[in-house]
Amino acid sequence: MSLFGQDRSFLHALPAADRRSLLAEGVRRVYEPGEVMIRERDTSAYVLALLSGWSVVSVGTERGSRLILALRGAGEVVGDLAAVDRGPRSASVTALGTVEAVAVSGDRFRRFLAARPHATALIMRQLATRLRSADVERRALASETVLQRLAARLVELAERAGRRADGGTVLELPLPQHDLAAAIGATREAVAKALRLLREQDVVRTANRTVVVLDMPVLVLLAQGRARPGGNPAAVSPPGV
Repeated sequence: MSLFGQDRSFLHALPAADRRSLLAEGVRRVYEPGEVMIRERDTSAYVLALLSGWSVVSVGTERGSRLILALRGAGEVVGDLAAVDRGPRSASVTALGTVEAVAVSGDRFRRFLAARPHATALIMRQLATRLRSADVERRALASETVLQRLAARLVELAERAGRRADGGTVLELPLPQHDLAAAIGATREAVAKALRLLREQDVVRTANRTVVVLDMPVLVLLAQGRARPGGNPAAVSPPGV
């Protein structure tokens, strides 16, 4: 399961001339932290090309909560599915911090793709990657414990958005506990319990909106379901955690 897109984003995979052409088709926008950039079920069709900052892709649940599907950063495009199939928005996109983007209308984005088959291929590959990730996510929700899913998310955040400091890896995308819960399909209480177990065994250290991974090898084993806090690969995670 993965919160991030492909290693090489859509904008960075485009030839420089095509990238400039696409950005010239739109208008620059700045979104403040917490601002909704795209709203689920809305009928708008514009595409946002992200220039800086991070955004959260999420969907609402029948229980009134939300499930975080992905994190999108500089170089990526969001809103492309509605632009391509002209259907309602399948998810909401919210600024995690300050986000700078270029908004391109659905019509202009479709014309851009029609004139550049290689760009169309990149978009199709991106959509396929996201579909595969969604399939893996559904399997994880059905078969993995909260502790295992949380460990996998922390490993991914450390590898993709972490920096070495203070004897560990500081996560550069500080998600509050309710967002970590939404990113693994769990309750905030279950995530708090799992984080407490990790802290007690010195696997992670937490502070206000900050997580530092102290023992990456054990966290990886936990993500694989091969250990519990304490580092014993033969042990099984506590029931329900």
